[in-house]
Amino acid sequence: MAGYDEAYRRSIDEPERFWAEAALGIAWDMAPSVATRDGRWFPDGRLNTCYNALDRHVESGRGEQPALIHDSPVTGTIDSYTYAELRERVARAAGMLRALGVETGDTVVIYMPMVPEAVIAMLACARLGAVHSVVFGGFAARELAVRIDHARPKVVLSASCGIEPARVVAYKPLLDAALEQAAHRPAHCVIVQREQCPADLVPGRDLDWARAVAEAEPAECVSVAATDPLYILYTSGTTGSPKGVVRDNGGHAVALHWSMSNVYGAAPGEVYWAASDVGWVVGHSYIVYAPLLAGCTTVLYEGKPVGTPDPGAFWRVVSTHGVRTLFTAPTAIRAIKKEDPSGNFAKKWDLSGLRHLFLAGERLDPDTYHWAADLLGIPVIDHWWQTETGWPVAANCVGIEPLPIKPGSPTKPVPGYDVRILDPDGRECPPGVEGAVTVKLPLPPGTLPTLYRDDDRFAESYLTRHPGHYLTGDGGYLDTDGYLYVMGRIDDVINVAGHRLSTGAIEEVVAEHADVAECAVIGVTDQLKGQLPVAFVVLKSGADRDPAQVERELVALVRERIGPVAAFKRAVVVSRLPKTRSGKILRGTMRDIAAGAPYTTPSTIEDPAALEEIATAIKSE
Repeated sequence: MAGYDEAYRRSIDEPERFWAEAALGIAWDMAPSVATRDGRWFPDGRLNTCYNALDRHVESGRGEQPALIHDSPVTGTIDSYTYAELRERVARAAGMLRALGVETGDTVVIYMPMVPEAVIAMLACARLGAVHSVVFGGFAARELAVRIDHARPKVVLSASCGIEPARVVAYKPLLDAALEQAAHRPAHCVIVQREQCPADLVPGRDLDWARAVAEAEPAECVSVAATDPLYILYTSGTTGSPKGVVRDNGGHAVALHWSMSNVYGAAPGEVYWAASDVGWVVGHSYIVYAPLLAGCTTVLYEGKPVGTPDPGAFWRVVSTHGVRTLFTAPTAIRAIKKEDPSGNFAKKWDLSGLRHLFLAGERLDPDTYHWAADLLGIPVIDHWWQTETGWPVAANCVGIEPLPIKPGSPTKPVPGYDVRILDPDGRECPPGVEGAVTVKLPLPPGTLPTLYRDDDRFAESYLTRHPGHYLTGDGGYLDTDGYLYVMGRIDDVINVAGHRLSTGAIEEVVAEHADVAECAVIGVTDQLKGQLPVAFVVLKSGADRDPAQVERELVALVRERIGPVAAFKRAVVVSRLPKTRSGKILRGTMRDIAAGAPYTTPSTIEDPAALEEIATAIKSE
């Protein structure tokens, strides 16, 4: 087996040959004659992603192997589906969608909790060549409405409720409210009825999932072009408008299949668990598609790291199901550490089968790394990627050659990613000097080819600042050994427990308050969640309000409009915001203060005392 350096060199010097070889791991209806053309991968190839995730494993003898394990401590149930059983359920769900008029290229919005039907719905869309757009269940009605209007789905698939440790969240009223607000009207909604909170169905529009699927004829896989879209996943930008990352079928299948063995060291038949949510990119890539493409058993977990019922929840899942590879966010490990600093709950379970713990979604602080490594006695691997890339940009590729770990670094770029650190003028930074983290074009397979319905914004957001390079939006540096260090966002998107949220979108909601004259939202460091949004608000003249009451009202407003995922809890009333003479709020300087980074008072500032007030407020947080 070639080592990391050789694999990486080949991927950069001979990308067509490298990825053509990787494409041999996928079953093609029409094998591609070329690996890449005009920036698109496998342009003349044809395949079906669902066939590669399910049917081919059944046909090759894995039909009785568990494909999906649904572990739900909030309902006290565990269900397992073999590859053959999952294929049958997906085929019928695809038949249901086809009966509702869904065809290749149509969009379907999925708004579901962590239930098997969410996975089945995604694969059913892929089976037909339809394009799914999963909306995280923690989003409020307005956020769902915006995505429905942008994606224009023919059908919406949802559930009657989601279940939290201490409460039941009714989804159907949120969906109904979103459809009232949306301009687009889907023809049908199909609802998974959960016994904890059955929903009222709208006659003529809404269907019961169980009944509709039972009455459907199974649908076969539809062959699509490798360049056809598989899904749209909306991610946060610096404005409130939707930013739909597009994922194609061919490059996605090749890259994810390759990553399972080479990045994660996972083999067919092994149990792989990504403790995330299907509404996020980790759920798309490493709960649903990659493990099934690789012939692994994937775990779908409906619970929390703590509180369902205790800080040993993750360790129970690992032990009970024989998990070999666990992938989660540093936030989850920090939550477990906070509740069980001595690791006593981990000692109650047999974790001898766990081989690797992968962490991503936010920066892994060295303290959390050492705690997990000491507790588990296995490699704890920080790796870094984005919704846009769909799979890791930098990682310790244990399936190629495990490298020495440096706490604070996600190790080296993954083969296929030509990572460069550039200064504002586009020059490469020397080792140890921070700059913009970029990837020299072309991007490898599996990364976004564009944004949905917005090619211009795709170019503007990612390709124009440094021509010939993809701008990740993060800052960082490479050390003398080629290890990457990612230090944080360079735009107005913050990372809350691994979830990217737009401060601009939160500002829009805060600014709607009747007493708020202007505001600025930034991310401040939080020991548990990585970052939390904090709003600094200036009240309208004459608004003689109790700041604590204003804060409570703003917290409630953000929760209603954005959802609890924003974790918005602090709104600080100040007399003025720091601005330049032209009126631009100095958000960059505010972020530097919040990060504890050195900063200088800009010469263009209108009122230096305003910045001092903000600095005092930030330091008190």
